[in-house]
Amino acid sequence: MATKPKTQYVCNECGGVAGKWAGQCPHCQTWNSLVETVEQKATQNRFASLAPSAPVQSLAQIDAADVPRFSSEVSEFDRVLGGGLVPGAVILIGGDPGIGKSTLLLQSLAALSKNRNVLYVSGEESGAQIALRAQRLGVSDARMQFQAEIGLEAIMNTLQTLKPDVAVIDSIQTIYSGELTAAPGSVSQVRECAAQLTRVAKATGVTLIMVGHVTKEGSLAGPRVLEHIVDTVLYFEGDTQSSFRLIRAFKNRFGAVNELGVFAMTEKGLKGVTNPSAIFLSQHNSGVAGSCVMVTQEGTRPLLVEIQALVDESHAPAPRRLSVGLEQNRLAMLLAVLHRHAGVACFDQDVFINAVGGVKITEPAADLAVLLSIVSSMRNKPLPAGLVVFGEIGLAGEIRPAPRGQERLKEAAKLGFTHALIPKSNAPKQKIDGLKVIAVERIDEAIDKLRAMD
Repeated sequence: MATKPKTQYVCNECGGVAGKWAGQCPHCQTWNSLVETVEQKATQNRFASLAPSAPVQSLAQIDAADVPRFSSEVSEFDRVLGGGLVPGAVILIGGDPGIGKSTLLLQSLAALSKNRNVLYVSGEESGAQIALRAQRLGVSDARMQFQAEIGLEAIMNTLQTLKPDVAVIDSIQTIYSGELTAAPGSVSQVRECAAQLTRVAKATGVTLIMVGHVTKEGSLAGPRVLEHIVDTVLYFEGDTQSSFRLIRAFKNRFGAVNELGVFAMTEKGLKGVTNPSAIFLSQHNSGVAGSCVMVTQEGTRPLLVEIQALVDESHAPAPRRLSVGLEQNRLAMLLAVLHRHAGVACFDQDVFINAVGGVKITEPAADLAVLLSIVSSMRNKPLPAGLVVFGEIGLAGEIRPAPRGQERLKEAAKLGFTHALIPKSNAPKQKIDGLKVIAVERIDEAIDKLRAMD
């Protein structure tokens, strides 16, 4: 009589294993994340042929030469990757359905196929569907190898046989290993398949790009260990109703993080945007109250973004505080600083803040722009034309410097701005042509300077 297979409970968030079901994962404390699976028996020497023993050597003897790169043939994609693709690197790219992940990778592989051996492995779409998309993008004549396969062992055999320069796995949630009894997309399958494919990439030098699904919260589906295995994690951002798409790097072992690539979705696919600041600036014919332009830093790229504020009398006991594209809790703190150190009270006003263009600003250098736009909306008076600002505000009302202030000012001058209200510590030592710099130390001083400019 066959013995009944043992079951265990695996967390969908962290991959932790529990012997019995519980409402909360004992490892990451996430609620309702434990899923019943069949306990797997460990196989012997699964990675013996893929990971030969490496010799022990002194760190001083290791060559520290720069990592060789080659272009993905998409300039904005190269920017996010830190300069291009690296042989043997494993890249994970996630985003909402229909955002453009497969389109971008198909365009990149089609351009790379002119000079390199590339492979597209699809577990979600058939060859006819991929061919139809390629025809729509105008790249149907590309010399690209294609395989419709979801079996891990078959994919690994193809990678070791063809040894392509670049391979795309679309998507990692559809791949399954015959060694495991769990269904494709489960924690154990995603973790095992990603680990096996990563070892093949490192052993053969194949640049591997894996597409990952996202959850309703916007994070990558599967165990968090998936993001630790790969070298680079990219997220596609943007509204599917808008033509603009953003790619942001959250992890990159071969370059800087928080780099931003900007694309426009057209009938012929994704096109890089050379001047992304134009997207995030509204085209007003005249000055508008509650609008302030700031310079934010996304990786190595300075971007000009318009911050809009609407302050209106509240008719509810608790005034509303709503922020889109900026941190919600920080808005409440800034309003308290504005009242305490500048004498501007908003306790009976609804305050709404928005970053134009759908961009998300996480750096505190947006503080000054937020408060000045609020003051402008309360006074119902536009800020001076050609003004750009940036700076972090502390709880004591001081305006702290922002990193790379010189680059921010040069970008503003290049786009035609004539005045800059910035922290005193960011004041340039040499004059910037066409830009008058006004350096301030405190928030009340900044508001007084604005009144003097009226």
